Amino acid sequence: MAVSANRLELLQIAEAVAREKNIDRSIVISSMEDALQKAARSRYGQETEVRAEINPRTGETRFSRLLLVVDEIENDAIHITLPEARRRNPAAQVGDWISETLPPFEFGRIAGQSAKQVIVQKLREAERDKQYDEFKDRIGEIINGVVKRVEYGNVVVDLAGRGEAIVRRDELIPRETFRPADRIRAYVYDVRREQRGPQIFLSRTHPQFMAKLFAQEVPEIYDGIIEVRAVARDPGSRAKIGVTSRDSSIDPVGACVGMRGSRVQAVVTELQGEKVDIIPWSPDAATFIVNALQPAEVVKVVLDEDSSRIEVVVPDDQLSLAIGRRGQNVRLASQLTGWDIDILTEAEESERRQKEFVERTALFMGALDVDETVAQLLASEGFRSLEELAYVEPAELSNIEGFDEDTAGEIQSRARAHLDAIEKEHDDKRVALGVLDELKEIDGLTTAMLVPLGENDVKSIEDFAGCVPDDLVGYTERKDGESTRVPGYLDGFELSREDAEAMIMQARLKAGWIEAAEEGQEGEDAPADEEMA
Repeated sequence: MAVSANRLELLQIAEAVAREKNIDRSIVISSMEDALQKAARSRYGQETEVRAEINPRTGETRFSRLLLVVDEIENDAIHITLPEARRRNPAAQVGDWISETLPPFEFGRIAGQSAKQVIVQKLREAERDKQYDEFKDRIGEIINGVVKRVEYGNVVVDLAGRGEAIVRRDELIPRETFRPADRIRAYVYDVRREQRGPQIFLSRTHPQFMAKLFAQEVPEIYDGIIEVRAVARDPGSRAKIGVTSRDSSIDPVGACVGMRGSRVQAVVTELQGEKVDIIPWSPDAATFIVNALQPAEVVKVVLDEDSSRIEVVVPDDQLSLAIGRRGQNVRLASQLTGWDIDILTEAEESERRQKEFVERTALFMGALDVDETVAQLLASEGFRSLEELAYVEPAELSNIEGFDEDTAGEIQSRARAHLDAIEKEHDDKRVALGVLDELKEIDGLTTAMLVPLGENDVKSIEDFAGCVPDDLVGYTERKDGESTRVPGYLDGFELSREDAEAMIMQARLKAGWIEAAEEGQEGEDAPADEEMA
């Protein structure tokens, strides 16, 4: 079959555009078909269902009109009766579409311009989709580019002609500057599909940027023999990186430092002189935290796993080294380990322990009606509260030097009596405030907690169900550049936000506000809501 020159030109144009835009040839042909359809509608009417088809092998263009088979015609442009349809296709049924070939026609100037706009728009969308699909899977990688321009401190990067990315001003290392045509390396931390096209966001301050640089410089990290477990950065100033080795014969710190520091120096150079502390990672939290506080020496650590806090005791002359300039060392160690770190000197810790010992001794003397010697003995054995004394195994008390079973039993009896008296006092206050008994059914709510709830006009299941976690545990708000702590009803009871939320959900369930299935659903959504807040 002979093919005219204009048909060949059509295919050649599609091929050239596909190569130039780096998109599939079928997408270009599809956009041309859409453009021809729009032009045909301007000729045959906008309501007409016109289809244009371009043969990808010959370039031949065919136009057809689709008509819906109906019992009664409402619109001649898109409807056809069943008898008329069966003249063209004997198997036609109501609801089928009948195709009718249309003759070719000459494009006018306006129709041609409109077709051109459709093609340009479709190609632009295809180009954006390809760019998004290419880079969305590269989040977490380091890419190279050339600075195209700098706008208000933000650096626009040309990615070898495959798109543009942006390094925002706050994602640049402090005091570093870039000019057009400079080469730049950065970490892809986000790719978003936006109305004006895919937005590729790069960062040079992201902690994983440093981790990926080490992976490029240290073959053992790339091969998976050494693993980067944690990274913390103060961009442009100092960083800490925790590493561990899967092979006991390979020192992870030495491998990352390299011969004469060559490997770490390459990373430091890329990070504009940022000092890097390479820390051996340990599954034991205390050991890892001690390593993370290097170069300071640590005498003792005390972990509180419930609140993810750790108390670190250092020699008096090591305090400034452990804290670092402007708190940098302890702040990075805290970010690296995920623990809140409190640093005390040996003198401060001794003073605090002595104060706690005196306070516990006074508590035991007043509550148990014992002399100072017995109270000090109990405090020195590590008992911190009356609850511990009241409900500990009797053998632990009777094994204390100078105690016997009778003495232990008497101390426990007095502790329980004192706790019962406190409980009754709280219950009397609760009743006087009008707090209903039904609130006692909420797991986690103690009689002592019911008193401040009553003082804040929370007196029934419905009242409690209407609370939010912020009401119970408090929150921090920022106003005029200063953070202000707003206390909750249950401040002082060491209640976590998760526990507060669980108790509120119990109340809503008991009040009939939600069903059990909804409770699970809401519980799943809660962390996302808190994060948004």
